[in-house]
Amino acid sequence: MDDDDADYMQGSDDGDYGFDYSEDGSGSESGNADVENLYYTAKSKREDEPEQALKEFRAIVDQEEEKGDWGFKALKQSTKLLFIQLRLPQDALKTYTELLTYTKSAVTRNYSEKSINNILDYVGGGKSGPVDVETLEKFYQATKKALVEAKNERLSVKTNLKLAKLWLDRKEYQRLAKLIRDLHQSTVAEGEDQAQKGTQLLEIYALEIQMYNETKNFKKLKEIYNASNSVRSAIPHPRIMGVIKECGGKMWMGERNWNRASEDFFESFRNYDEAGSPQRIQVLKYLVLANMLMGSVVNPFDSQETKPYKNDPQITAMTDLVDAYQRREVHSAEKILRDNRSTIMDDPFIRLYIDELLRSLRTQYLIDLIKPYTRLELSFLAKQLNVEINDVEELLIGLILEGKVEGRIDQVAMRLELDRKHALEKKRYTALEKWTEALEGVHAAVINKAPGTTRGPGEHSIENFGSGGFDIDTSRLARPW
Repeated sequence: MDDDDADYMQGSDDGDYGFDYSEDGSGSESGNADVENLYYTAKSKREDEPEQALKEFRAIVDQEEEKGDWGFKALKQSTKLLFIQLRLPQDALKTYTELLTYTKSAVTRNYSEKSINNILDYVGGGKSGPVDVETLEKFYQATKKALVEAKNERLSVKTNLKLAKLWLDRKEYQRLAKLIRDLHQSTVAEGEDQAQKGTQLLEIYALEIQMYNETKNFKKLKEIYNASNSVRSAIPHPRIMGVIKECGGKMWMGERNWNRASEDFFESFRNYDEAGSPQRIQVLKYLVLANMLMGSVVNPFDSQETKPYKNDPQITAMTDLVDAYQRREVHSAEKILRDNRSTIMDDPFIRLYIDELLRSLRTQYLIDLIKPYTRLELSFLAKQLNVEINDVEELLIGLILEGKVEGRIDQVAMRLELDRKHALEKKRYTALEKWTEALEGVHAAVINKAPGTTRGPGEHSIENFGSGGFDIDTSRLARPW
């Protein structure tokens, strides 16, 4: 029994299939048995004699006085035969359009829906080779027309969502944008269950947010992302939330908001994991990347959700990278990236941020390296970092401007000169400032306790001090040196 028969049997609980039995158990029962034999005989010829099988399926349809389930099954087999094996999409469309007329009364609603989805998967899945866009549209237009006539709004929306996913995969963004507008209209119809409408809305947002992510329209992406977070009455499939949070994480990465990106990637991973989606592995890599860029000392694989994947073959390279990053071993990190190009560097999104990650590592390594010195040759630093002198100079300029390194670059001698004296003075001035603040605090406390003190708002004046006055023991104040 193939998938067609399995679908047929699963749909059998939904109602009568139109069999008419005579009182004595003969007649139409015998006729149905003959049709069944014809159907399975034709089906057995699909591989070796596809043209003959097609003729026999047609004979089953023609001999039915009223549209019935065997005619429906024969048309379903004919559609697949024409589309996949004989590669005659226009002829397949004709048999499919005929099949759709059977969905009104000849077969149960459940079985017809499964059959329609099954055929559309074959058509959109490219199992017979590349399918032109016009042919795809004709199949979906025929489907939508039949569903409108049958007043099957639920399946009509599901069919549109399936087509939208197909346009997204094929990067047909203009067609996708038009279809998304139509889908949004379906969510504002009155009389529908609010949870169902909310769920549909999130599915639409998931498609839309992927489109804006791929077309680099980050302004619209953020708008849709925020809109998706405001949907309350919904029971979405975890895969849908995985998609939304993944795109959200990528959006935050683009804004260099590593912390928000890490949060969204974790939520995306958790939802993909719940849905059993293989995309969870890729998102877990993004989570690790975001954690390293935010400088987190927490290992992302310490959580209960991520721990089972720590030894996954596709993840081990990232776990090694985390270890190297936390130990500030820039050379080890570079070797891991070189040796694991297929699992790390081949992903365009990860590759986009690897330079930033290495810059962060090299910066920290450089700060630790120059601590004991007052003067260093740039060539020495370049050799230690295994980079060009220009790259070292750029790193040092950034550190000096950020105030992380006190010194200057002698571009004639190509040397870094560290100003240790200036750094010491800066610390001394900081200590003096704190000491002054402490004195002012004691002074204010004395004023508040002084008898006969009159003071306007915001003023600190001393009046009518007695001859006794107050003695301040300044020996208790910490000196700055």
